Amino acid sequence: MTQQNPTVWVTLQARNPLALIDYYVDTFGFILTARHGGDTVKHAELIWPEGCGGIMLGAHRPGAAWCREPGTAGAYVVTADPGGCYERVVSRNADVVQPLADTDYGAREFVVRDPEGNLWSFGDYTGEQRG
Repeated sequence: MTQQNPTVWVTLQARNPLALIDYYVDTFGFILTARHGGDTVKHAELIWPEGCGGIMLGAHRPGAAWCREPGTAGAYVVTADPGGCYERVVSRNADVVQPLADTDYGAREFVVRDPEGNLWSFGDYTGEQRG
């Protein structure tokens, strides 16, 4: 099966984009595919190895047309192995907001907060089937 490029991107700005990129790669397991702008990080791309979603991020630039406050985002990442993913983030001392648990809608998932304050939920819920 050919891997498709992401069709939906979470877009973030960070006060310390270099550290956040390293965190996403080491703690979550994202793959860095592009980084532009040197230490300033004008644009970076990271993809999720299990699917076709990704993150675009760059340095926080107040006053820019596409400016958002760092640390206010939330995202859900689908993983086939929530338990293994949870073990990985816990072993790297992630800030666990909600431990791994089964939900009333049949998913197994957990929530962590990244160093900038964004909330990330990882689980095996793939959404409702299309009608």
